[in-house]
Amino acid sequence: MLKTGQAAPTFVLPDADMELVDLSRYVGRHNLILFFYPKDGTPQCTLEATDFSDHEAEFERHGCVVMGISRDDCIRHAEFRDKHGISVRLLSDTEGEVCKQYGVWQVKEVDGVKRHGIVRSTFIIDKHGVLRHVLYGVSAKGHAMDILRAVKDLH
Repeated sequence: MLKTGQAAPTFVLPDADMELVDLSRYVGRHNLILFFYPKDGTPQCTLEATDFSDHEAEFERHGCVVMGISRDDCIRHAEFRDKHGISVRLLSDTEGEVCKQYGVWQVKEVDGVKRHGIVRSTFIIDKHGVLRHVLYGVSAKGHAMDILRAVKDLH
C-alpha cells in the first residue's frame, strides 16, 4: 500500500470515450483526485461517482482534476456515465495493473467468501506528483465532501 509523501505511480489508461489519459501530463499543472471504486452501476459506486461529479466545479476552483478508476471496460464506463450524468472522467483498468500499483487490489471477504477486489480508496496527488492523502477502505457516503475539505487544507 502507498503512503503519504511518496511519488504517485504514473500510468496511461483509456477513459469512457477510449481517449488515453496520461497521468504524467497533469504534473506541474493540476492537483489530482483519484478515486478507485469496485464496479459501475452498484449503489455505493454510483453514489460516490455522482457526488464527485456534483462537486466537480468546486474541485476545479481549487486546482483539482477528479478521475474515477475501476476495472470496468470503456463501454461500461460510458453507459454508467451517461445513465447517471457523471461528469468526472472514468478510467478503465481492465487488467488491474494500476489497481495493483496503488495497492487497492486486495483480498476482500464478502458473505464469508474471500476474493480479490478493489478496496474503495482515494488519493490526493499534488501538482508535483506527490501523494498528499492516501485513504484506503473509505465509505462512499459523504466521501466527496471529505475530500473537498482535505483539498481546501492543501492551500
